[in-house]
Amino acid sequence: MTISNHKNSRGLWNTRLGFVLAASGSAVGLGNIWKFPYIVGQNGGGAFVLIYILCTLAVGLPIMLAEFTIGRKTSLNPVGAFQSLKPKTHWVKIGYMGVLAGFFILSFYAVVGGWTLAYVVKAFSHTISNFSSSKEAGQFFGSFIANTWEVLFYHALFMGICVGIVLRGIQGGIEKACKVLMPTLVIILIILMFRALTLPGAMEGVEFYLKPDFSKIGPQTVLIALGQAFFSLSLGMGCMLTYGSYLPDEENLTSATVYVVVFDTMIALLVGMVIFPAVFAMGLEPTEGPSLVFSVLPTVFVGMPFGNLVSIIFFTLLAIAAITSGISLLEVVVAYFIDQRKWGRKKAVLITSVTIFAFGVPSGLSFGVLSETKLFGMNFFDHIDNIASNYLLPLGGMLTAIFVGWAWGTQSAEEEIEKHETKFHWGHIWGFLICYISPVAVFLVFCAKFF
Repeated sequence: MTISNHKNSRGLWNTRLGFVLAASGSAVGLGNIWKFPYIVGQNGGGAFVLIYILCTLAVGLPIMLAEFTIGRKTSLNPVGAFQSLKPKTHWVKIGYMGVLAGFFILSFYAVVGGWTLAYVVKAFSHTISNFSSSKEAGQFFGSFIANTWEVLFYHALFMGICVGIVLRGIQGGIEKACKVLMPTLVIILIILMFRALTLPGAMEGVEFYLKPDFSKIGPQTVLIALGQAFFSLSLGMGCMLTYGSYLPDEENLTSATVYVVVFDTMIALLVGMVIFPAVFAMGLEPTEGPSLVFSVLPTVFVGMPFGNLVSIIFFTLLAIAAITSGISLLEVVVAYFIDQRKWGRKKAVLITSVTIFAFGVPSGLSFGVLSETKLFGMNFFDHIDNIASNYLLPLGGMLTAIFVGWAWGTQSAEEEIEKHETKFHWGHIWGFLICYISPVAVFLVFCAKFF
């Protein structure tokens, strides 16, 4: 089978827009909406945002372009891609790490995705529209995630939605869904932003968010910004490489990468313009931790005119972001079995999704019946999150950068990049970043987890 026939048999993105929206959907997940605001709140606001953007450009963008390039060059899943470029070497282990990361992350991500779906339903039923304090909202959230059957139901529902999309393939499933979901997400964000900015006292939140306070910046802050830039772009888990493998040869890789990075960063910044004006307007603390979304914001919505409608819109946004990331994680695992094991798409999707769901059940029960079952002070959910986020992702991203920079070589990569576009004018800068800056930066983030 020729390379061209192989590409066509696997499926290709129908349009550049479809690819950019799908890749952006993978990158724009709960990390942008759930995690980014509270990290900004805990690290001094605007100064952190500026450092985050610089880290995204210096570390995230080069690695993303590297993943897209490997994907398009080989038209294979992460395992097959590294095997193809450097046969019978240990580099293939990077691919296995990517597939394993996709499997692990989706197993607990689907649990959190289920929570977002549940809160959409609860918002519609006015269940979360009467909280008098963030403490009351937090207690409600705690009782919800401890409810075994409710958690498992929404966990299964989330996986079912992802399965329904991925079953339909690249053009008819993932691309088609993202062409609807991503514009919807942006529209919802803009509506919420205008609503938040019209609240009394909202400008204090805007000032906190955008005005740099460099007195709050230290080495640890830079490392946190580096980590968030890396993780928010879905790097090191095989998603971008897999999506890149469905790119047609004529696609301009550099511009597509820039579009995805800009879109992802724009979403993260827009979320901040929703969260901080609302939090300050309601007199709450911007340094609230991970509980911000489920424990604090429902209280914020209660105090707003048309608060319940805003609540419905916000949690719908959260669910969309979770779904677009979930389908990309599932596709990483599915692509491995299609390419390497020669399974049909239907078989690959159904078997892998059921397996991932089953593996994720202990994560779903980690805050209920298994809450007292801990190893080294962490429950099952925390352990899987820790393995994937703190080990597999940074190691995968760092080794991918080293592979492209030193094993495969930047010259070979640039030849692929320039195959169907004008000269790669910033190739020297990219080569320097991918060889030296990106791997060192990710290594520092990795090491920081242990100190």
